[in-house]
Amino acid sequence: MMGWLLIFVLGYFLISVLVPRTRSTRITYDRFRDSLENNSIEYVVLTNTMINGAFKEPGGNGTAAMDDTATDLRRYLPFQQEQEGEDLQFQVVRVEDEKLLELLEEQGVSYRAKKESGLLGNILIWVIPLLFLILFWRMMFRGMSRTMGGGGGGPGNILNIGQSKAKQYIKGEKNDVSFKDVAGVDEAKEELSEMIQFLKNPKQFTRLGGKLPKGVILVGPPGTGKTLLARAVAGEASVPFFSLTGSEFVEMFVGVGAARVRDLFKEAKSKAPCIVFIDEIDAIGKSRGQAIQMSANDERENTLNQLLSEMDGFEPGDGMLIMASTNRPEVLDKALLRPGRFDRQVMVSRPDVNGRTEILKVHTRDLKLHPDLELRRVASQTPGFSGADLANIANEAALMAARKNKDAVDETDFQEAIERVIAGLEKKNRLINPKEKKIVAFHESGHALVGHFTEGADPIHKVSIVPRGFGALGYTLQTPLEDRFLMTKSELEGKIKGLLGGRAAEEVIFGEISTGAANDLEVATRIATEMITVYGMSSELPHVSLKKSNQQDLLGRESVWTRHSERTESLVDTEVSRLISENYGKVVEMITENRDKLVAMAEELLEKETLQEHDVRRILDGEDQ
Repeated sequence: MMGWLLIFVLGYFLISVLVPRTRSTRITYDRFRDSLENNSIEYVVLTNTMINGAFKEPGGNGTAAMDDTATDLRRYLPFQQEQEGEDLQFQVVRVEDEKLLELLEEQGVSYRAKKESGLLGNILIWVIPLLFLILFWRMMFRGMSRTMGGGGGGPGNILNIGQSKAKQYIKGEKNDVSFKDVAGVDEAKEELSEMIQFLKNPKQFTRLGGKLPKGVILVGPPGTGKTLLARAVAGEASVPFFSLTGSEFVEMFVGVGAARVRDLFKEAKSKAPCIVFIDEIDAIGKSRGQAIQMSANDERENTLNQLLSEMDGFEPGDGMLIMASTNRPEVLDKALLRPGRFDRQVMVSRPDVNGRTEILKVHTRDLKLHPDLELRRVASQTPGFSGADLANIANEAALMAARKNKDAVDETDFQEAIERVIAGLEKKNRLINPKEKKIVAFHESGHALVGHFTEGADPIHKVSIVPRGFGALGYTLQTPLEDRFLMTKSELEGKIKGLLGGRAAEEVIFGEISTGAANDLEVATRIATEMITVYGMSSELPHVSLKKSNQQDLLGRESVWTRHSERTESLVDTEVSRLISENYGKVVEMITENRDKLVAMAEELLEKETLQEHDVRRILDGEDQ
């Protein structure tokens, strides 16, 4: 490449030097002297070796005088632009002539001197612009390679765009993750342990004629540790681990995705036994049944077809294991999930209280914890949290303790971190007028009172009127005593009552309502709607599911269908409204009966701004703490 570039630069330089830039007539020095004595020359430019000039008329025979003004102007113009006719210009080799300047002045010929550029000057004049052009060209292509994926060839070579962008991890170099670094997903770890044995000792499982699975897909909500599990499998098996996301296959160029799939499998086969992990595979693996729509992406489908072809093209005995992860298994193409491709699906769900405790132990190994800290108590306050959420809480707690110059992280730091994740950052400097602050105090006290006296409701952990997050002027934190996977009708109605407690308190105390219950009403309406349409908890529409469902037609295409009639829609609206109205009436009655306790809690909340669990019990139950 550089050799051809040098040849091009040298040829361009020789052409520019040898080929004259303008056509001039070469004359002898004798003719030049004769024309000069005949006053036929308009002007000359003297260099070290040449004399360049122009005749007054073609051929040099004219003797007409030039206008003085025109002569003065032409004197400062470049030689090549001073005459339009090419036959008026001439060149002559300069010889030693002591009387030349005297003769020029005698004939009134305008003359000037010009220094000739040497070889180095010519090189600088022609080569430097070319170098800048080449440098600009390289920078442009390097930027395009980085933007559109230089592939394994590295940035700067756009021709490598079809190479795989997978990152390779090898245990001891970049991948030191093992199963001890993964907690809270014991069932998934047990399932994947068998895959490790497939890689380490495949003959043990094929000696009876069975075939090893080709692929495993990890399914679960975001942050539950799917990618970490895949790396742990590679670390335990001590094999190379190729990792990339589904979106890294597809670029703006047609055919790049399929080329990268081919290159990935080619490289993986050369490093077998190994693991290939495709994160967020739904980016390229969406159902092709939607291809009839105008928004179909042919390039994505070509990439998926190539992936399916490659998975069919290698045998289980080759020592390759394909792993993938997704948060949306319902959108994946059925051909991708059939046996022989991704043979197994491993569910990675949110951890229970025991799993959350183990996850906290992993993420607090490097933290200085207070001796009295109980991680299980912290875990019990985080139902529904994923492993990533718990890692964030542990980090936030450590930062809060350091901000307060503590020697160790204690339970109060974890509680503040949990509240920060759930409700947002405290905004103590936000100015709220006394009237609004009083409304917020009674609103939150209403939530706490109803939640406290409603059977089956979660215990009140904290009540605060300190603004948090983007729009919350206060909040009531309820923490369940245990993980729940089923809820009864009465428990769901209890949740609706707790959500309506704030608005009911405003109506009972102030005789009017405010906009503070907007989010409460939204959540309460959603729960009531699901009770009617999903769980069949309605006397008018009992035991019937009315939600929209994803079904397949006879051709296997996904289709969204519903059988709601106008009468059914009307019944649903009526039942939702009835369910909320009935529970709201019960809440108003409960608050009216306990008005004195509501006022006492609101007054203390206005004074302290935050009430803990023992304060709530003391006020509502009259307990002495």
